[in-house]
Amino acid sequence: MGLQTCGLNRNHAQKELQPHGTVEFPCAAYASRHTDAPGDTIPWHWHEELEVIFVAAGTLKLQIPGGEYLLQEGSLVVLNGNVLHSLSGHPAGELRSMVFSPFLITGGTDTVFYKNYVRALLACPDFSVWQAEPGTDVKRFSAAFSAMETDAFAYEFTVRENLSQLLLHCYAQLLPRLSAQKPAKSADTVRIEQMLQYMQASYAEPITLADIAQAARLSERECLRCFHRTIGDSPVQYLLKYRLMQGAALLRASPAASIAEVSAACGFDSPSYFSKQFRRFYQRPPREYRTAGQ
Repeated sequence: MGLQTCGLNRNHAQKELQPHGTVEFPCAAYASRHTDAPGDTIPWHWHEELEVIFVAAGTLKLQIPGGEYLLQEGSLVVLNGNVLHSLSGHPAGELRSMVFSPFLITGGTDTVFYKNYVRALLACPDFSVWQAEPGTDVKRFSAAFSAMETDAFAYEFTVRENLSQLLLHCYAQLLPRLSAQKPAKSADTVRIEQMLQYMQASYAEPITLADIAQAARLSERECLRCFHRTIGDSPVQYLLKYRLMQGAALLRASPAASIAEVSAACGFDSPSYFSKQFRRFYQRPPREYRTAGQ
């Protein structure tokens, strides 16, 4: 199967829509390099699938609402499904990841694997991010990743076997806490999702801080506090970054569109301001960025 391109396609609630693998084999592998530059990060998103993250070199910063993990070279973590997260270099790092449906392991919801093991693991209140141990877990991931990267003979068996063993180790480590009921999302997380959904739906239109706050029925002051507490950024800065990322995608997807048309489509009322902010964000002007992608 080889590696897939690491690109986010999200709906209005920040849920990633990009398919990971195929219906028959719901698993995908990715390799990418990230820095702490604003245009070189993986923005806040979530997906239903589990994700295994391995740092091949450097250091990466994984963020979830209310917490962050500095992952050094050789670190391996498993991220539960439906967890809002973002990733960046600290200051730079190389990512290897595999995103897969739990049904790759269980074959469905009516099997002993799902009923006796995976269902409880997915619902575990302490399983947002599980930090694996160096050694065997890394070898299992490396075997699965290499099999997909090289499109090895019968790679599906190798991938399923090694990811199953990795998930089993995660289950064994969390076993004492699996019987607890998974808590509801925090109020801040719910509010953040409401505000992100609003910005995703309306980024092409004029948006004020008051508009963003109203999406979650908050005051402007509490809106700012909620954003800083949860994702460590201001809503206005997040909106600017999101608009610029949409502009970057549009520049390459629509080569005939003028800079003015791209900036207007992304919610900027001034092409010059768009170009100025784009250059700060991506370290190159829009036209050069477009040319580099051809």
